[in-house]
Amino acid sequence: MSSLAVGRAGRRTTRVWPLFLVTGLAGFLTTLDNTVVTVAVPSIQRDLGASLAALEWVATGYILTFAGLMLAGGRLADVHGHRRVLVAGLAVFTVASLGAGLAGSVEVLVAARLAQGAGAALILPATLAVLAGREERQRSTGVAVWMASGAAALALGPVAGGYVSQHAHWSWVFLANVPLGAVIIVLAAVAVPAGEGGAGGGRELDGGGVVASVVFLGAGTFALIHGGAHGWASVPAVVALIVCAGGGAAFVVAERRAREPMVELGLFRVRSFAGGVAAQVLWGLGVNGVFFYTAIFLQGVLGFTPTDSGVAFVPLALLVVVVTPVVPLVGRWLGAGRTVAAGLVLVAGGMALAATLEAGDGWGRLLPAVCAIGVGSALTMPLGSAVLGAVPEPRAGVAGGIFSVSREISGLFGIAAVGVIVHASGNFATGYAAGLLVAAGLVLAGALISLVALP
Repeated sequence: MSSLAVGRAGRRTTRVWPLFLVTGLAGFLTTLDNTVVTVAVPSIQRDLGASLAALEWVATGYILTFAGLMLAGGRLADVHGHRRVLVAGLAVFTVASLGAGLAGSVEVLVAARLAQGAGAALILPATLAVLAGREERQRSTGVAVWMASGAAALALGPVAGGYVSQHAHWSWVFLANVPLGAVIIVLAAVAVPAGEGGAGGGRELDGGGVVASVVFLGAGTFALIHGGAHGWASVPAVVALIVCAGGGAAFVVAERRAREPMVELGLFRVRSFAGGVAAQVLWGLGVNGVFFYTAIFLQGVLGFTPTDSGVAFVPLALLVVVVTPVVPLVGRWLGAGRTVAAGLVLVAGGMALAATLEAGDGWGRLLPAVCAIGVGSALTMPLGSAVLGAVPEPRAGVAGGIFSVSREISGLFGIAAVGVIVHASGNFATGYAAGLLVAAGLVLAGALISLVALP
Protein backbone atom coordinates (compact mmCIF):
# COMPACT_ATOMS: atom_id res chain seq x y z
CA MET A 1 0.00 0.00 0.00
CA SER A 2 1.24 3.49 -0.78
CA SER A 3 2.30 5.60 2.20
CA LEU A 4 0.29 8.42 0.68
CA ALA A 5 -3.40 8.44 1.48
CA VAL A 6 -6.18 10.92 0.99
CA GLY A 7 -7.83 12.64 3.93
CA ARG A 8 -11.54 13.19 4.34
CA ALA A 9 -11.46 16.70 2.87
CA GLY A 10 -9.21 15.71 -0.02
CA ARG A 11 -6.11 16.66 1.96
CA ARG A 12 -3.30 14.12 1.91
CA THR A 13 -2.20 12.37 5.08
CA THR A 14 1.19 10.69 5.26
CA ARG A 15 4.19 10.39 7.53
CA VAL A 16 5.21 13.99 7.40
CA TRP A 17 8.07 14.42 9.86
CA PRO A 18 10.64 13.94 7.08
CA LEU A 19 8.74 16.61 5.17
CA PHE A 20 8.78 18.91 8.20
CA LEU A 21 12.54 18.36 8.46
CA VAL A 22 13.01 19.42 4.84
CA THR A 23 10.86 22.53 5.11
CA GLY A 24 12.35 23.54 8.48
CA LEU A 25 15.97 23.14 7.32
CA ALA A 26 15.28 24.88 4.00
CA GLY A 27 13.55 27.77 5.76
CA PHE A 28 16.40 28.06 8.27
CA LEU A 29 19.09 27.98 5.58
CA THR A 30 17.55 30.65 3.35
CA THR A 31 16.62 33.00 6.21
CA LEU A 32 20.03 32.68 7.88
CA ASP A 33 21.75 34.15 4.84
CA ASN A 34 19.72 37.34 5.28
CA THR A 35 21.75 38.33 8.34
CA VAL A 36 24.74 36.00 8.75
CA VAL A 37 26.95 37.98 6.36
CA THR A 38 26.57 41.38 8.02
CA VAL A 39 29.09 40.69 10.80
CA ALA A 40 31.59 39.28 8.29
CA VAL A 41 31.61 42.42 6.12
CA PRO A 42 34.73 44.00 7.75
CA SER A 43 36.75 40.81 7.13
CA ILE A 44 35.54 40.67 3.52
CA GLN A 45 36.59 44.31 3.04
CA ARG A 46 40.12 43.61 4.32
CA ASP A 47 40.62 40.46 2.23
CA LEU A 48 39.11 41.63 -1.05
CA GLY A 49 39.83 45.36 -0.83
CA ALA A 50 36.18 46.10 -1.47
CA SER A 51 34.73 49.61 -1.57
CA LEU A 52 31.82 50.56 0.69
CA ALA A 53 29.48 50.55 -2.32
CA ALA A 54 30.54 47.00 -3.21
CA LEU A 55 30.10 45.88 0.39
CA GLU A 56 26.53 47.18 0.33
CA TRP A 57 25.85 44.89 -2.62
CA VAL A 58 27.43 41.96 -0.77
CA ALA A 59 25.07 42.56 2.14
CA THR A 60 21.92 43.43 0.19
CA GLY A 61 22.25 41.66 -3.17
CA TYR A 62 20.83 38.48 -1.65
CA ILE A 63 17.77 40.28 -0.30
CA LEU A 64 17.22 42.04 -3.63
CA THR A 65 16.88 38.89 -5.77
CA PHE A 66 15.29 36.91 -2.92
CA ALA A 67 12.38 39.33 -2.55
CA GLY A 68 12.21 40.35 -6.20
CA LEU A 69 11.85 36.82 -7.60
CA MET A 70 9.75 35.20 -4.86
CA LEU A 71 6.34 35.51 -6.52
CA ALA A 72 7.79 34.16 -9.74
CA GLY A 73 9.29 31.27 -7.76
CA GLY A 74 5.90 30.47 -6.29
CA ARG A 75 4.26 30.40 -9.70
CA LEU A 76 7.01 28.15 -11.08
CA ALA A 77 6.34 25.73 -8.22
CA ASP A 78 2.62 25.65 -9.07
CA VAL A 79 3.26 25.09 -12.78
CA HIS A 80 6.26 22.74 -12.78
CA GLY A 81 5.86 20.87 -9.49
CA HIS A 82 6.80 21.64 -5.92
CA ARG A 83 9.56 19.06 -5.55
CA ARG A 84 11.18 19.90 -8.87
CA VAL A 85 11.34 23.63 -8.12
CA LEU A 86 12.42 23.05 -4.50
CA VAL A 87 15.32 20.81 -5.55
CA ALA A 88 16.29 23.22 -8.35
CA GLY A 89 16.29 26.15 -5.93
CA LEU A 90 18.38 24.22 -3.41
CA ALA A 91 20.87 23.31 -6.14
CA VAL A 92 21.20 26.93 -7.29
CA PHE A 93 21.57 28.14 -3.69
CA THR A 94 24.18 25.49 -2.83
CA VAL A 95 26.31 26.06 -5.93
CA ALA A 96 26.09 29.83 -5.43
CA SER A 97 27.18 29.41 -1.80
CA LEU A 98 30.23 27.47 -2.99
CA GLY A 99 30.99 30.25 -5.47
CA ALA A 100 30.67 32.88 -2.73
CA GLY A 101 32.99 30.96 -0.41
CA LEU A 102 35.63 30.56 -3.11
CA ALA A 103 35.29 34.11 -4.49
CA GLY A 104 38.61 35.84 -5.05
CA SER A 105 37.12 39.19 -5.96
CA VAL A 106 34.23 41.28 -4.73
CA GLU A 107 32.60 41.15 -8.18
CA VAL A 108 32.41 37.35 -8.06
CA LEU A 109 31.12 37.51 -4.48
CA VAL A 110 28.32 39.94 -5.41
CA ALA A 111 27.32 37.76 -8.39
CA ALA A 112 27.22 34.71 -6.11
CA ARG A 113 25.09 36.56 -3.56
CA LEU A 114 22.60 37.53 -6.28
CA ALA A 115 22.47 33.89 -7.40
CA GLN A 116 21.96 32.75 -3.79
CA GLY A 117 18.94 35.03 -3.56
CA ALA A 118 17.52 33.65 -6.81
CA GLY A 119 17.84 30.12 -5.45
CA ALA A 120 16.19 31.12 -2.18
CA ALA A 121 13.30 32.68 -4.13
CA LEU A 122 12.58 29.24 -5.58
CA ILE A 123 13.03 27.42 -2.26
CA LEU A 124 10.87 29.36 0.16
CA PRO A 125 7.51 29.39 -1.70
CA ALA A 126 7.97 25.72 -2.63
CA THR A 127 8.56 24.71 1.00
CA LEU A 128 5.23 26.26 1.98
CA ALA A 129 3.47 24.83 -1.05
CA VAL A 130 4.41 21.24 -0.18
CA LEU A 131 2.63 21.73 3.16
CA ALA A 132 -0.58 23.09 1.65
CA GLY A 133 -1.92 19.68 0.66
CA ARG A 134 -1.71 18.21 4.16
CA GLU A 135 -4.72 17.79 6.38
CA GLU A 136 -5.27 20.70 8.77
CA ARG A 137 -3.31 19.49 11.80
CA GLN A 138 -0.33 18.43 9.72
CA ARG A 139 -0.40 21.71 7.81
CA SER A 140 -0.54 23.74 11.04
CA THR A 141 2.36 21.83 12.57
CA GLY A 142 4.45 22.00 9.39
CA VAL A 143 3.95 25.74 8.94
CA ALA A 144 4.76 26.29 12.62
CA VAL A 145 8.04 24.41 12.13
CA TRP A 146 8.76 26.47 9.00
CA MET A 147 8.06 29.81 10.70
CA ALA A 148 9.98 28.85 13.85
CA SER A 149 13.03 27.88 11.82
CA GLY A 150 12.93 31.24 10.05
CA ALA A 151 12.56 33.20 13.29
CA ALA A 152 15.41 31.26 14.89
CA ALA A 153 17.65 31.87 11.87
CA LEU A 154 16.86 35.59 11.92
CA ALA A 155 17.95 35.81 15.55
CA LEU A 156 20.98 33.49 15.29
CA GLY A 157 22.38 34.89 12.03
CA PRO A 158 24.49 37.67 13.58
CA VAL A 159 25.73 35.31 16.33
CA ALA A 160 26.77 32.64 13.83
CA GLY A 161 28.36 35.19 11.50
CA GLY A 162 30.29 36.78 14.34
CA TYR A 163 31.57 33.45 15.65
CA VAL A 164 32.71 32.27 12.21
CA SER A 165 34.37 35.61 11.43
CA GLN A 166 36.23 35.59 14.74
CA HIS A 167 37.38 31.96 14.76
CA ALA A 168 37.63 31.05 11.07
CA HIS A 169 37.87 32.64 7.62
CA TRP A 170 34.84 34.64 6.45
CA SER A 171 34.41 32.26 3.51
CA TRP A 172 33.01 29.65 5.90
CA VAL A 173 29.93 31.82 6.34
CA PHE A 174 29.07 30.62 2.82
CA LEU A 175 30.90 27.29 2.58
CA ALA A 176 28.99 25.94 5.59
CA ASN A 177 25.86 26.09 3.41
CA VAL A 178 27.26 23.57 0.93
CA PRO A 179 27.07 20.32 2.93
CA LEU A 180 23.78 21.34 4.52
CA GLY A 181 22.33 22.24 1.12
CA ALA A 182 23.42 18.86 -0.29
CA VAL A 183 21.77 17.03 2.62
CA ILE A 184 18.49 18.93 2.15
CA ILE A 185 18.50 18.15 -1.58
CA VAL A 186 18.70 14.42 -0.82
CA LEU A 187 16.01 14.69 1.87
CA ALA A 188 13.73 16.66 -0.47
CA ALA A 189 14.11 14.08 -3.22
CA VAL A 190 13.00 11.38 -0.78
CA ALA A 191 10.43 13.17 1.41
CA VAL A 192 8.52 15.38 -1.07
CA PRO A 193 6.10 13.40 -3.27
CA ALA A 194 6.92 13.80 -6.95
CA GLY A 195 3.35 14.42 -8.10
CA GLU A 196 2.67 17.55 -6.04
CA GLY A 197 2.12 20.77 -7.93
CA GLY A 198 2.48 20.88 -11.67
CA ALA A 199 -1.17 21.57 -12.35
CA GLY A 200 -1.19 25.23 -11.41
CA GLY A 201 -4.62 25.86 -12.83
CA GLY A 202 -3.07 25.49 -16.29
CA ARG A 203 0.35 25.12 -17.88
CA GLU A 204 0.76 28.80 -18.65
CA LEU A 205 3.35 30.72 -16.70
CA ASP A 206 1.84 34.20 -17.24
CA GLY A 207 5.04 35.78 -18.54
CA GLY A 208 3.70 39.33 -18.31
CA GLY A 209 2.78 38.88 -14.66
CA VAL A 210 6.15 37.31 -13.86
CA VAL A 211 8.12 40.16 -15.47
CA ALA A 212 5.94 42.83 -13.87
CA SER A 213 6.20 41.21 -10.42
CA VAL A 214 10.00 41.07 -10.68
CA VAL A 215 10.14 44.76 -11.68
CA PHE A 216 7.66 45.76 -8.95
CA LEU A 217 9.26 43.80 -6.10
CA GLY A 218 12.86 44.25 -7.24
CA ALA A 219 12.55 48.02 -7.61
CA GLY A 220 10.61 48.29 -4.33
CA THR A 221 13.24 46.28 -2.48
CA PHE A 222 16.05 48.38 -3.98
CA ALA A 223 14.23 51.59 -2.98
CA LEU A 224 13.84 50.40 0.62
CA ILE A 225 17.50 49.38 0.86
CA HIS A 226 18.94 52.44 -0.87
CA GLY A 227 16.50 54.96 0.62
CA GLY A 228 17.17 53.74 4.14
CA ALA A 229 20.94 53.92 3.66
CA HIS A 230 21.35 57.04 1.50
CA GLY A 231 18.17 59.06 1.91
CA TRP A 232 14.78 58.94 0.24
CA ALA A 233 15.52 62.03 -1.85
CA SER A 234 18.57 60.43 -3.50
CA VAL A 235 18.24 59.93 -7.25
CA PRO A 236 18.51 56.09 -7.19
CA ALA A 237 15.82 55.84 -4.49
CA VAL A 238 13.43 58.19 -6.32
CA VAL A 239 13.95 56.40 -9.65
CA ALA A 240 13.46 53.01 -7.98
CA LEU A 241 10.19 54.18 -6.39
CA ILE A 242 8.91 55.40 -9.77
CA VAL A 243 9.87 52.10 -11.42
CA CYS A 244 8.23 50.22 -8.53
CA ALA A 245 4.97 52.14 -8.99
CA GLY A 246 5.04 51.47 -12.73
CA GLY A 247 5.76 47.79 -12.16
CA GLY A 248 2.91 47.53 -9.68
CA ALA A 249 0.45 49.11 -12.11
CA ALA A 250 1.68 46.85 -14.93
CA PHE A 251 1.29 43.81 -12.66
CA VAL A 252 -2.35 44.61 -11.88
CA VAL A 253 -3.11 45.13 -15.60
CA ALA A 254 -1.29 41.92 -16.58
CA GLU A 255 -3.14 39.84 -13.98
CA ARG A 256 -6.54 41.18 -15.05
CA ARG A 257 -5.85 40.37 -18.68
CA ALA A 258 -4.09 37.02 -18.28
CA ARG A 259 -6.04 33.85 -19.11
CA GLU A 260 -4.16 32.05 -16.32
CA PRO A 261 -2.99 34.86 -13.98
CA MET A 262 -0.06 34.26 -11.69
CA VAL A 263 -1.92 35.83 -8.75
CA GLU A 264 -5.68 35.64 -8.57
CA LEU A 265 -6.46 39.16 -7.34
CA GLY A 266 -9.68 37.79 -5.91
CA LEU A 267 -7.58 36.01 -3.26
CA PHE A 268 -7.34 39.34 -1.45
CA ARG A 269 -11.12 39.35 -1.06
CA VAL A 270 -10.80 36.18 1.05
CA ARG A 271 -10.83 37.54 4.60
CA SER A 272 -8.48 35.01 6.22
CA PHE A 273 -5.96 35.28 3.36
CA ALA A 274 -5.85 39.09 3.26
CA GLY A 275 -5.99 39.37 7.06
CA GLY A 276 -3.23 36.82 7.55
CA VAL A 277 -0.94 38.58 5.08
CA ALA A 278 -1.68 41.98 6.67
CA ALA A 279 -0.95 40.67 10.18
CA GLN A 280 2.30 39.12 8.94
CA VAL A 281 3.34 42.45 7.41
CA LEU A 282 2.64 44.32 10.65
CA TRP A 283 4.59 41.74 12.71
CA GLY A 284 7.53 42.05 10.30
CA LEU A 285 7.45 45.86 10.50
CA GLY A 286 7.97 45.73 14.23
CA VAL A 287 10.25 42.76 14.83
CA ASN A 288 12.82 43.52 12.14
CA GLY A 289 13.18 47.10 13.34
CA VAL A 290 13.83 45.67 16.81
CA PHE A 291 16.53 43.28 15.54
CA PHE A 292 18.38 45.90 13.53
CA TYR A 293 18.33 48.89 15.85
CA THR A 294 18.49 47.02 19.14
CA ALA A 295 21.90 45.62 18.18
CA ILE A 296 23.13 49.19 17.67
CA PHE A 297 21.42 50.39 20.87
CA LEU A 298 22.94 47.63 23.00
CA GLN A 299 26.47 48.51 21.93
CA GLY A 300 26.19 52.28 21.58
CA VAL A 301 23.98 53.09 24.60
CA LEU A 302 24.10 50.16 27.03
CA GLY A 303 27.78 49.42 26.40
CA PHE A 304 27.42 45.75 25.41
CA THR A 305 30.26 44.11 23.49
CA PRO A 306 29.51 42.92 19.93
CA THR A 307 29.44 39.33 21.21
CA ASP A 308 27.07 40.18 24.07
CA SER A 309 24.75 42.06 21.73
CA GLY A 310 24.54 38.98 19.51
CA VAL A 311 23.97 36.67 22.47
CA ALA A 312 21.10 38.92 23.62
CA PHE A 313 18.95 37.53 20.80
CA VAL A 314 19.64 33.88 21.61
CA PRO A 315 16.89 33.65 24.29
CA LEU A 316 14.41 34.96 21.74
CA ALA A 317 15.37 32.25 19.25
CA LEU A 318 15.32 29.53 21.92
CA LEU A 319 11.87 30.57 23.13
CA VAL A 320 10.52 30.50 19.59
CA VAL A 321 11.85 26.95 19.16
CA VAL A 322 10.63 25.77 22.58
CA VAL A 323 7.16 27.32 22.45
CA THR A 324 6.38 26.47 18.81
CA PRO A 325 5.51 22.75 19.41
CA VAL A 326 2.76 23.86 21.82
CA VAL A 327 1.27 26.48 19.49
CA PRO A 328 -0.86 24.13 17.32
CA LEU A 329 -2.53 22.86 20.52
CA VAL A 330 -3.16 26.42 21.70
CA GLY A 331 -4.52 27.30 18.25
CA ARG A 332 -7.01 24.45 18.34
CA TRP A 333 -8.10 25.53 21.84
CA LEU A 334 -8.36 29.30 21.32
CA GLY A 335 -8.65 29.48 17.54
CA ALA A 336 -6.08 30.94 15.15
CA GLY A 337 -7.33 34.54 15.50
CA ARG A 338 -7.09 34.69 19.28
CA THR A 339 -3.77 32.84 19.38
CA VAL A 340 -2.13 35.16 16.86
CA ALA A 341 -3.65 38.25 18.50
CA ALA A 342 -2.30 37.18 21.92
CA GLY A 343 1.12 36.68 20.37
CA LEU A 344 1.13 40.09 18.72
CA VAL A 345 0.06 41.75 21.98
CA LEU A 346 3.03 40.08 23.70
CA VAL A 347 5.37 41.24 20.93
CA ALA A 348 4.07 44.81 21.27
CA GLY A 349 4.49 44.62 25.05
CA GLY A 350 8.09 43.47 24.63
CA MET A 351 8.78 46.41 22.33
CA ALA A 352 7.26 48.82 24.83
CA LEU A 353 9.52 47.37 27.54
CA ALA A 354 12.56 47.72 25.28
CA ALA A 355 11.63 51.36 24.68
CA THR A 356 12.13 52.05 28.41
CA LEU A 357 15.77 50.88 28.47
CA GLU A 358 18.32 53.52 29.45
CA ALA A 359 22.08 53.85 29.71
CA GLY A 360 23.32 51.73 32.59
CA ASP A 361 20.62 49.06 32.26
CA GLY A 362 21.76 45.47 31.91
CA TRP A 363 20.48 41.96 31.34
CA GLY A 364 17.90 42.17 34.11
CA ARG A 365 15.86 44.80 32.25
CA LEU A 366 16.62 43.55 28.75
CA LEU A 367 15.64 39.88 29.09
CA PRO A 368 11.92 40.39 29.92
CA ALA A 369 11.51 42.39 26.71
CA VAL A 370 13.39 39.82 24.62
CA CYS A 371 11.45 36.93 26.17
CA ALA A 372 8.07 38.60 25.56
CA ILE A 373 8.96 39.13 21.89
CA GLY A 374 10.14 35.51 21.58
CA VAL A 375 7.03 33.93 23.12
CA GLY A 376 4.75 36.33 21.23
CA SER A 377 6.46 35.59 17.90
CA ALA A 378 5.99 31.86 18.48
CA LEU A 379 2.27 32.37 19.02
CA THR A 380 1.94 33.99 15.56
CA MET A 381 2.70 30.64 13.90
CA PRO A 382 -0.96 29.95 12.91
CA LEU A 383 -0.73 32.84 10.43
CA GLY A 384 0.96 30.75 7.77
CA SER A 385 -1.47 27.85 8.06
CA ALA A 386 -4.46 30.22 7.91
CA VAL A 387 -3.13 31.83 4.72
CA LEU A 388 -2.39 28.49 3.02
CA GLY A 389 -5.70 27.01 4.12
CA ALA A 390 -7.61 29.88 2.51
CA VAL A 391 -6.43 29.19 -1.06
CA PRO A 392 -6.95 26.33 -3.53
CA GLU A 393 -4.03 23.90 -3.49
CA PRO A 394 -3.05 24.59 -7.14
CA ARG A 395 -2.30 28.18 -6.05
CA ALA A 396 -0.30 27.17 -2.96
CA GLY A 397 3.05 28.14 -4.47
CA VAL A 398 1.94 31.68 -5.24
CA ALA A 399 0.22 31.92 -1.83
CA GLY A 400 3.49 30.84 -0.21
CA GLY A 401 5.32 33.42 -2.32
CA ILE A 402 2.97 36.20 -1.25
CA PHE A 403 3.27 35.24 2.40
CA SER A 404 7.06 34.95 2.21
CA VAL A 405 7.61 38.17 0.28
CA SER A 406 5.33 40.03 2.70
CA ARG A 407 7.65 38.97 5.51
CA GLU A 408 10.76 40.01 3.57
CA ILE A 409 9.47 43.38 2.36
CA SER A 410 7.90 44.25 5.71
CA GLY A 411 11.25 43.61 7.37
CA LEU A 412 13.01 46.05 5.08
CA PHE A 413 10.23 48.59 5.48
CA GLY A 414 10.33 48.21 9.27
CA ILE A 415 14.05 48.94 9.34
CA ALA A 416 13.55 51.93 7.05
CA ALA A 417 10.56 53.30 9.00
CA VAL A 418 12.23 53.02 12.40
CA GLY A 419 15.35 54.53 10.82
CA VAL A 420 13.42 57.62 9.72
CA ILE A 421 12.19 58.16 13.28
CA VAL A 422 15.65 57.55 14.77
CA HIS A 423 17.37 60.00 12.43
CA ALA A 424 14.64 62.64 12.74
CA SER A 425 14.94 62.76 16.53
CA GLY A 426 18.56 63.91 16.56
CA ASN A 427 19.31 61.63 19.53
CA PHE A 428 19.69 57.92 18.91
CA ALA A 429 18.39 56.70 22.28
CA THR A 430 15.31 58.96 22.12
CA GLY A 431 14.64 58.08 18.51
CA TYR A 432 15.08 54.37 19.21
CA ALA A 433 12.47 54.51 21.98
CA ALA A 434 10.04 56.47 19.82
CA GLY A 435 10.56 54.10 16.88
CA LEU A 436 9.84 51.07 19.04
CA LEU A 437 6.64 52.59 20.38
CA VAL A 438 5.44 53.34 16.84
CA ALA A 439 6.34 49.79 15.80
CA ALA A 440 4.49 48.44 18.85
CA GLY A 441 1.39 50.34 17.75
CA LEU A 442 1.59 48.75 14.29
CA VAL A 443 1.92 45.30 15.83
CA LEU A 444 -1.17 45.96 17.99
CA ALA A 445 -3.03 46.87 14.79
CA GLY A 446 -2.02 43.44 13.50
CA ALA A 447 -3.53 41.90 16.64
CA LEU A 448 -6.88 43.59 15.93
CA ILE A 449 -6.83 42.43 12.29
CA SER A 450 -6.12 38.86 13.45
CA LEU A 451 -9.12 38.86 15.78
CA VAL A 452 -11.41 40.03 13.00
CA ALA A 453 -10.04 38.15 9.99
CA LEU A 454 -8.77 34.79 11.23
CA PRO A 455 -10.99 31.89 12.32
